[in-house]
Amino acid sequence: MESSQPTQLTPSTNGKVPYGQKIAFGLGMLANQMFPAALGIFMVVLVENLGMPTWMWGITFFLPRILDAFIDPIMGFISDNTRSKWGRRRQYVFIGAIIMGISFVVMWQLYRESGIDYNFYYFLVWSIVFYLGLSIFSVPFVAMGYEMSDDFHERTSIMAISQWIGQWAWVIAPWFWVVMYDQSWFPNADTATRTLAVWVGISCMILAMIPAIFIKSKSTKNEESFSPLTFKTMGGSLKEIFSSFVEAFKNSPFRKLCIATFFIFNAFNTVAGFTFFIVVYYLFNGSSSDAGIWPTLFGCLGALSTTFIVIPIVSWMSKKMEKKKAFLVCQGISIFGYILLWFLFIPGKPYMFIFALPFFSFGIGSLFTLMMSMTADVCDMDELTSGKRREGIFGAIYWWMVKFGFAIAGLLTGVIMSFVDFHPGAATQTAGAVTGLRLFFSGIPILGTLIAMWVMRNYDLTEEKAREIKMELDTRKGVVKKQSSSYLPGKLLSLENGGSSLKTVIGSDLTAKSEIELREQFSTILNNGLHGLCFSPYLEGQVVGDILSENQVRRRLELVAPHTQWIRSFSCTDGNELIPAIAHEKGLKTLVGAWISNDRVKNEKEIQKLIALAKSGVVAIAAIGNEVLHRQEISEEELLNYFKQVREALPDSIPVGYVDAYYQFLERPNLIAACDVILVNCYPFWEGAGNDYALTYLNRMIEITKLVANGKRVIVTETGWPSKGGSVEAAVPSTLNAMKYFIGVQEWAKSNNMELFYFSSFDESWKTNQEGEVGSGWGIWDKNEKLKFDTKLVTNVI
Repeated sequence: MESSQPTQLTPSTNGKVPYGQKIAFGLGMLANQMFPAALGIFMVVLVENLGMPTWMWGITFFLPRILDAFIDPIMGFISDNTRSKWGRRRQYVFIGAIIMGISFVVMWQLYRESGIDYNFYYFLVWSIVFYLGLSIFSVPFVAMGYEMSDDFHERTSIMAISQWIGQWAWVIAPWFWVVMYDQSWFPNADTATRTLAVWVGISCMILAMIPAIFIKSKSTKNEESFSPLTFKTMGGSLKEIFSSFVEAFKNSPFRKLCIATFFIFNAFNTVAGFTFFIVVYYLFNGSSSDAGIWPTLFGCLGALSTTFIVIPIVSWMSKKMEKKKAFLVCQGISIFGYILLWFLFIPGKPYMFIFALPFFSFGIGSLFTLMMSMTADVCDMDELTSGKRREGIFGAIYWWMVKFGFAIAGLLTGVIMSFVDFHPGAATQTAGAVTGLRLFFSGIPILGTLIAMWVMRNYDLTEEKAREIKMELDTRKGVVKKQSSSYLPGKLLSLENGGSSLKTVIGSDLTAKSEIELREQFSTILNNGLHGLCFSPYLEGQVVGDILSENQVRRRLELVAPHTQWIRSFSCTDGNELIPAIAHEKGLKTLVGAWISNDRVKNEKEIQKLIALAKSGVVAIAAIGNEVLHRQEISEEELLNYFKQVREALPDSIPVGYVDAYYQFLERPNLIAACDVILVNCYPFWEGAGNDYALTYLNRMIEITKLVANGKRVIVTETGWPSKGGSVEAAVPSTLNAMKYFIGVQEWAKSNNMELFYFSSFDESWKTNQEGEVGSGWGIWDKNEKLKFDTKLVTNVI
């Protein structure tokens, strides 16, 4: 009943996304950020080397971006409603990548002898073409990221990885300054820009194509709910675009995200262009040669801080304190960074500003990691009210705010430089001009950030609310997730052709016992020791895929070790490989599982690690896979190939088996033949059995399994009863029912000489993503590692 590993669907059916898919999305993000990063560097050439006045510079910043911002919602509508065998997004990402790459190269082929006016209009026209390509690419690209997963935390992981990769654009791009103004490379900066633009345009075009090629999507060719996209209906569709735009902006959490992003990003970009001039004119008295690589280091080290410090911390913080609180804390840190920069820009000591960069970087570094993840949550909220999946529209509107802010920032940059009487390219500047730039450099971002924090103070789309929305959407769609042996009520009844034999009661009569008596009996059985426990290693806030620490594994094993002879683990990677070694150290026997899914690369790592653990002497029974056939992620033939690989590598003294729901073995003679031991999961609860008949169900599940087991040893690898959550037909979760089942099943196992692993040791909240509230109530200990059924804790829960 443990979580499955990622699938290759869009969105992922279990929330988790293969790492390769995240990397492909991240490489697209690298292109998405390298283009504007290079553009921001190259733009200096227009005024410093080609002689454009600042008002022309402002227009070249402003006009193409404004047109781009208004194209985005139209592109979002087109992307959301495209019917094709490639899905809604991929073809646009591919085409947009080509347009961007070619136009970027062409628009920088500027020559001084062509004159200022010619260069201005030439650059303006090709900028518009470039930004058209950017809209065609970026809107569906961002929407691809939103729909890659439906898991609250996995969305943050996707965006964190993509932003981590994308941040390298801001590490690389500042070095263009060094190349452009070093005459050993090029005679002048405009010649350098013409050449560098070719390299940037072609390489980024290739990077931008990668998501279109490698991120899989479902065909939408026969989708009937989409709006038409013919030329005849496009006029009417424009009205729907406007209506969707207005409707989306009425969504309060989404509106807060857009406004906060506008103020932070707009404020940052308004003054970002001042960095070069402040370093050159304030720190080095106007000498570009003396400034050397210091303007480059400001951008490069800031980006490295974001890459290696900010993004990992933000990703961790969002799981510990939720996304809104993480956002507010990060923006508060960035304000501190902007204040530090005022004091640490010190002429003669340029290295001092480096100390401010990690704090300063928390602003933009956390913005898109968190905001893009929260936008994906908002798309679920919108679907709940509108009945439509509109990632394209929401992505377009969100990025419309970003680009509109960027356009305003470009215009304001020119206005501010004129206001403070700063003249780019002049040998010297007035003291007031440079001081004015410095005041705006710190003041505007601080003001914008404070406004954004005030806007986000009551953002209320929490993790709990997001999970409730997701559960409601799943209910509406009739989603039946094959992620555990759950969601199959009546399975045994169907096998029994009526199930008359299941209407009897076996085991001790516990109905007359009081709660305190049940707790005392529970404690006695637990203290006398169980045969086996399924080990739950994940702490509150962690999800499958997070790395387990030795401390948490050791602490939890110390709690359960006095109460069991065996421990069952589910995976051999991500820290799970620590479990058998530490358990063995404590004198426990181990049933160790290699997690198998449709991620073949990860499967091989799991298999090799299982073999290594077994050869080290810490594995008593090896299990290859858990319910992977039930989830239909690989074929039986492929599973048997894994069996052959492991069986050939291990000594005969270590039995090898496969774990699945009992009914998966009934018509699989080849699987039975391959297994040394038959490992079955049996859940009367998930089949809708009333608590009084649960042992009868369990007993019959084992009986019919033994009929096909060819005399092989049968072990119950999972069974349990939840203490909270929703009912499944006659099966009701409660504290009393959980205790009754635990007592009954342990007595049954002892009287029938059955080896049984009880599910589970600890409550784990991440399971709510699969099973709702009931998923977090299977443990003997709660999520805080306190014994749930202690005799001191008498409740009236029934």
